Amino acid sequence: VHLVESGGGLVQAGGSLRLSCVASGSTFSIQVMGWYRQAPGKQREMVATITTDGEYINYADSVKGRFTISGDNAKNTIFLQMDKLEPEDTAIYYCNAFVGPSSSMMARWGQGTQVTVSS
Repeated sequence: VHLVESGGGLVQAGGSLRLSCVASGSTFSIQVMGWYRQAPGKQREMVATITTDGEYINYADSVKGRFTISGDNAKNTIFLQMDKLEPEDTAIYYCNAFVGPSSSMMARWGQGTQVTVSS
């Protein structure tokens, strides 16, 4: 599975951005997709995840009420709508997919897209 993100950029605090991630390859093996981020000097953290059937969605507490994850299975694409952005949201955002059977899932990562929020 190959993941390609797009949509990052520079925005002022309070603004919005929409990230997209397109999956290709053995997309039938994807169980869960999501967004993670890594700020300078910090560990990578989960932002939001969604199961391929859309039934289960999970958000980090820091983004609840501001970010929305969604998916378009027909296009093998997930989105992250980010509203009310804060300088603390500045990070590289990575698309993630867990693939394979539940007993031995493996993680796949995109190359990342930079999001910078100015104060």
